[in-house]
Amino acid sequence: QVQLVESGGGSVQSGGSLRLSCAPSGFPVDRYSIGWYRQVPGKEREGVVCESKDNSNSYYADSVKGRFTFSKDGDKNAAYLQMNDLKIEDPGVYYCLAVNTQDMTRLCTFTGGRSWGQGTQVTVFS
Repeated sequence: QVQLVESGGGSVQSGGSLRLSCAPSGFPVDRYSIGWYRQVPGKEREGVVCESKDNSNSYYADSVKGRFTFSKDGDKNAAYLQMNDLKIEDPGVYYCLAVNTQDMTRLCTFTGGRSWGQGTQVTVFS
């Protein structure tokens, strides 16, 4: 089973930044494509950024383009989500997912039937 641990969430003022981390358990971060998702109570989980394992293609939700950036570090075996200019509509529990696929649009737009970790909470205040 592919397991990941999310961290780095917190409470930040609108316009601020956070960097979330996603740590794979027992496998190299480059083995799978990675997706970042968020969910708020009462709403479906949505994909915000997905990056293929070979970095050849990516998907960014329109709401985060120009503000969120995916990266990964093989030496630290982790993937990251840099979130800048955070807005009031960005809060939620953020999750990462590792999947063996090259279709980043599908990875980010179809969230059903997945196994999710604990996630990390992001709060934005004005």
